Amino acid sequence: MKIRILSCDDVRQALPMKAAIEASKRAFSRLSNGRVEMPLRSRVHVPEQDGVLLTMPAALLEDSEMAVKLVTVFGENPARGFPLIHAVVLVLDAENGQILSLMDGEVLTAVRTGAGVGAATDLLAPQESNSVAIIGSGKQAGAQLDAVCSVRDIQQARIYSPNPEHAQSFAEKMSGIGSIPKDVRAVSSSAKALKDADIVCTATTSTTPVISFEHLKAGAHVNAVGSFQPTMQEIDGETIRNALVVVDSRESALIETGDIVTPLKQGLITPEHIHAEIGEIINGAKNGRSSKDQLTFFKSCGVAVQDAATAAIALKNAERENLGTLANL
Repeated sequence: MKIRILSCDDVRQALPMKAAIEASKRAFSRLSNGRVEMPLRSRVHVPEQDGVLLTMPAALLEDSEMAVKLVTVFGENPARGFPLIHAVVLVLDAENGQILSLMDGEVLTAVRTGAGVGAATDLLAPQESNSVAIIGSGKQAGAQLDAVCSVRDIQQARIYSPNPEHAQSFAEKMSGIGSIPKDVRAVSSSAKALKDADIVCTATTSTTPVISFEHLKAGAHVNAVGSFQPTMQEIDGETIRNALVVVDSRESALIETGDIVTPLKQGLITPEHIHAEIGEIINGAKNGRSSKDQLTFFKSCGVAVQDAATAAIALKNAERENLGTLANL
């Protein structure tokens, strides 16, 4: 049996952002319609290394798409010169269970996470949005910027990171790439990044809020992707309390992210404060933004159906373009 092995460069070439956004919309739609098989991700903790192993299987059966992703997030890695995240994805044949491909999961995770934000921004952000604030300066932050610029005519981007050198390097690297504007600047505080920003994206591993409600523009749209554990929090409770809250999955949002769990514990919100899953808005079951001054918030914990849908697109494109390496298993 031969499988196609795709490197990070192969996946990057085979999975353009706009295609990933459309695949994510389809995955979110199927999830909210209950037409997928997807358990909550399993976790194996390695506390001595501030590490966790995540296992994320999913199947979109009517689309004949099935995959499983293995991810490690080790908090001590950056100080050692290693990536924070390592990941691989196995793509499987939904008819017979055969392994079709082994592909780099780090790039796929960044692109599909960005694509989820792109989908939510397309549905929730004001059409006239032209400025974005990015809190964070890693690979996920780059994918958020790419995605937002794929669905809105962004003219300026402001970047904040606690590490000024990282923020400056990020701004220089991302400026003018594809649909990203040339006006990408590093700033010295979160407040300066948020000032007058139409769209805000947070992509950090913070355990305390990195943005404050008082600094947000009226009518802004906020995307948060960093917090995937109850002990992690990027968004302050006041922002959550005052926003129209949309999530990728209610089940995971109520269990897995401190952005929701913390204000719940503080009594600032109830579970009913979650207005909708993004798939419900895609399907027309729920409405999105209702006014230009409404604050909207999208929380992405990351769902395995996104991995399955985007990995299927990457494999299809790789087969057409003869990317990767065929190997005997």
